[in-house]
Amino acid sequence: MESMELAGMFVVARNPDSDSTLPYLLHVPVDEGLLLKARETWPRSSRVYCHPLERDWPASPDILESVPPTVCRRRGAAIDLVLDRPQLNRSQFVFTETRGRPTIFWQTQKTAKTANPGARVPRGRSRVALVILVDSRERYPFRFAGREVKTQRATLRAGDYAVGNSAGLIASVERKTLENFVTSLSDGTMAFQMQRLADVPLAAIVVEGRYSELFRLQHVDAGWIADVLSRLHARYPEIQVTFADSRKFAEEWTYRFLASAANDAGG
Repeated sequence: MESMELAGMFVVARNPDSDSTLPYLLHVPVDEGLLLKARETWPRSSRVYCHPLERDWPASPDILESVPPTVCRRRGAAIDLVLDRPQLNRSQFVFTETRGRPTIFWQTQKTAKTANPGARVPRGRSRVALVILVDSRERYPFRFAGREVKTQRATLRAGDYAVGNSAGLIASVERKTLENFVTSLSDGTMAFQMQRLADVPLAAIVVEGRYSELFRLQHVDAGWIADVLSRLHARYPEIQVTFADSRKFAEEWTYRFLASAANDAGG
């Protein structure tokens, strides 16, 4: 748990352990407080290697800086950190793997560009066969052929495909043909589907078609359909809508989205 001294603040202090190769301590105000050891006080010229602090925060730390964040939010396998100061204010902690070992890198946009591209962002691949829940009402479901995927029929409260754990759903995807997508926008049912999707921690809609096709519709005002979609986007900004061109690529996108969500959640 965070102490009153640390609560809500990003703190950099000296590591009292003189034998450590990581001379600084970091308090990142996310969840109940993330405590790290770090090689530098900020990723100025390169990414900074970090490691979890295995013991409690020092009782009387030598604090170098304490800054309130404007943003400190966990996003999958990364933590976005934006500090309330004019310079050296925007960075990210990335939880990934290097040579099969868990690794934490602290980076800025500048230092990420110069880093090893393969280690910037963790790959969204599950080490074990992914279990994808398929809604029992889905008539012609994706088969995810050639993937290490097990499918299981279930009655989903939101979406057509999902991954979950013992606590509930992790992520869900609503699949739409272009025709069904347009119909749902026209009759107002899409708003209620997005409302249900918004109850899932991570949700998306994948459309088997192109956005440009909305402007070539014959029996409905294309501009109106695009406006309805835009309004729903504004109302539910957390729900991504992806136009995946075809059923084949919609299936590919759904697999990668759910695999990444499960991987980030430790599923």
